[in-house]
Amino acid sequence: MVKERARILVVGGGYVGMYTALRLQRRLKRELDRGDVEITVVTPDPYMTYQPFLPEAAAGAISPRHVVVPLRRVLHRCRILIGEATAVDHAKRTATVTTLATEEEGTGGRRLAYDQLVLAPGSVSRTLPVPGLADHGIGFKTVEEAIGLRNHVIEQMDIASSTRDPAIRDAALTFVFVGGGYAGVEALGELEDMARYAARYYHNVRPEDMKWILVEASNRILPEVGEELGRYTVTELRRRNIDVRLETRLESCADRVAVLSDGARFPTRTVVWTAGVKPHPVLAASDLPRNDRGRLRCTPELSVDGTTHAWAAGDAAAVPDVTAGEPGRECAPNAQHAVRQAKVLADNIVHALRGEPLETYAHSYAGSVASLGLHKGVAHVYGRKLKGYPAWFMHRAYHLSRVPTFNRKARVLAEWTLAGLFKREIVSLGSLEHPRAEFELAAGGKPSHDPPHNPKGSS
Repeated sequence: MVKERARILVVGGGYVGMYTALRLQRRLKRELDRGDVEITVVTPDPYMTYQPFLPEAAAGAISPRHVVVPLRRVLHRCRILIGEATAVDHAKRTATVTTLATEEEGTGGRRLAYDQLVLAPGSVSRTLPVPGLADHGIGFKTVEEAIGLRNHVIEQMDIASSTRDPAIRDAALTFVFVGGGYAGVEALGELEDMARYAARYYHNVRPEDMKWILVEASNRILPEVGEELGRYTVTELRRRNIDVRLETRLESCADRVAVLSDGARFPTRTVVWTAGVKPHPVLAASDLPRNDRGRLRCTPELSVDGTTHAWAAGDAAAVPDVTAGEPGRECAPNAQHAVRQAKVLADNIVHALRGEPLETYAHSYAGSVASLGLHKGVAHVYGRKLKGYPAWFMHRAYHLSRVPTFNRKARVLAEWTLAGLFKREIVSLGSLEHPRAEFELAAGGKPSHDPPHNPKGSS
């Protein structure tokens, strides 16, 4: 039994936040029933996004609804508060939270008191001051961005098919992806595969008419799978007529022209930015210790170093890697560690509440898998290197086993099975981004957020 009543505040509903709250509500079931423990989860979205499936959602291989897990259904013993934590005052055990109703209430952010704090807000896209990026760039971290990017790519093919202007056609069929990590390579591979398939249904757009460009500032892509498989990936992408430019940076994308550091210029209507992430801003708005990269300094037990009653894991935490042979090494901020850290973190909170010894987080890196499109991939798992179809199959098998809840596993497997029996969907629902545009036009108004030349489109 817990020694005293505890209010547990979990900031973030991603991998760490959801899995921590899920395990806490299982381990503390009797305490929750008696009212001895209260668990509150503050998250900007009412669902957890399984990000490894975003590229397949963008390509139409998986329904976007099956990439997300509804938190209210899974965390039925927790209080779910949709909002953003903007500041943390751990000395006073309070967090400032803005909700969907904050602006209408006009009272400012709410202050939530807590006894135990779990900081797992994840990360945000790391952008650079590239001219035009804020106006024309597209991110790839959320399911909304994945859906929007799919609609956008198909819409560009529609524009290219209908225009008589060769300059507009060339810009519409040029797709620039910045960042050679998992997100950039997998999104590019899946979308190029989808667009190549969709081109057969256009009378005047051929796969070779499209330009796909991958821009990476370092001298290799997919560093997680190793140097050999990284080189193989570059070769495989170039064999598909994808222009891979290493040691190259995006200098500007103003006026819909991508200017690269090697002097190349590409008129384009699509710039996808996947060049890294940075810690969530709430970490800087707290009184908790951080390292030089802005992540919280943590102990091997996943408590925030030098404090009590504060815990962190995932992208927000700099967790020592006790399995590494050299001192000072930290666990990589990836999903593999986040899911396993959440289990230990939840157990340690229970141990702390019951006055029991804490566990140490120790997990050796198992390997990496990456998809490059349908039936194509690379994998480096437990020292074994796989390419092509075996790696693609390993990618799907691994992530199917890791996606939360049996419900989602069954739905994803059913979709993959049906996709093997029927043709791909190539429908663009661009008006989803602006659902009121049609009614506003009918009512004689002017859509406030849509470009005047294309009031219902996604661009």
